[in-house]
Amino acid sequence: MDSAPLPDAAAPRLLDLVRLACRLRHYSYRTEQAYTGWVRRFCRYHRDGRGRPRHPATMREPEVTAFLTHLAVDRHVAASTQNQALAALLFLYDAVLGAPLGPLGDEAADGPRALVRAKRPRRLPVVLTREEVERVLTHLRGTHRLIAMLLYGSGLRLTEALRLRVKDLDSGYAHLVVRDGKGGKDRITVFPEAVHEPVERHLGRERLRYEAELDEGTATVSLPGALERKYPNAATEWGWRYVFPAAQPSVDPRSGRELRHHLGPSAVQRAVRRAARRAEIAKPVSPHVFRHSFATHLLARGADIRTVQELLGHASVNTTMVYTHVLNRGGLGVVSPLDALRL
Repeated sequence: MDSAPLPDAAAPRLLDLVRLACRLRHYSYRTEQAYTGWVRRFCRYHRDGRGRPRHPATMREPEVTAFLTHLAVDRHVAASTQNQALAALLFLYDAVLGAPLGPLGDEAADGPRALVRAKRPRRLPVVLTREEVERVLTHLRGTHRLIAMLLYGSGLRLTEALRLRVKDLDSGYAHLVVRDGKGGKDRITVFPEAVHEPVERHLGRERLRYEAELDEGTATVSLPGALERKYPNAATEWGWRYVFPAAQPSVDPRSGRELRHHLGPSAVQRAVRRAARRAEIAKPVSPHVFRHSFATHLLARGADIRTVQELLGHASVNTTMVYTHVLNRGGLGVVSPLDALRL
């Protein structure tokens, strides 16, 4: 194929096409950002004789193979990162350029034709003991404490907790609904009684703020997909309000409108790290550790692994099985001979 670069003006149009293709398929904004970022890096990695980025239409499988190998060999990226880059480029050629790629590289070959895959190390998740969870929660305050309680009590990912809307909470049935979770799936998980009262107090305060914003005309929230066109009034209804809304409205990157979004994840991540330091816990603690601890503690109390899989939203029970290794069950469930000595 001719490798002559397209005009520079084509580059922004290409990224706009990637964004449009993502939105037509209802991909999340984070996926859209990731895919456009990988397309940009792919073009900049391959340059023409004048040092200008090449357009993907002038490249095919060898260039994609070389870029993915560069990520593994030179950049030392994780296997998940290389897989994300591969997914972005496959999407580019299939959904945007209309020219799906064939097999990439030849793992038995040497030189530039060989596709080097990043190695996926087998790592166990970081899990806190119950006492450590209590210590971290003790050093959290306000909204950050309430979010952490939901992460541990319901097994939520941080983004799932932040995207919760008022209508997704059901204290009567003691469950909450996770909408559009990882993989675009909905699921139901437990809504612990210990947070019912704190959540009600929190929502009582948010209701006062919501009513004040209604009077000011600033209560409009972002809605998923085409719901805003289907239900024109939903964006200002209490049920669609985020449980943890941002302090100020912000410009929606897709519509360009000023809307009320949910709280950002970075502040919660910083608060959890600070709380872990104050609790003098040496383990690397992030909000996701609460989800790992939720699953491990449920299994330790005898919960069925299929039930835990459903609560976590795992597509395969093999993913959930990693928590049994943390518990040292199965072939590792032995007593050390040292513990049998009477020292």
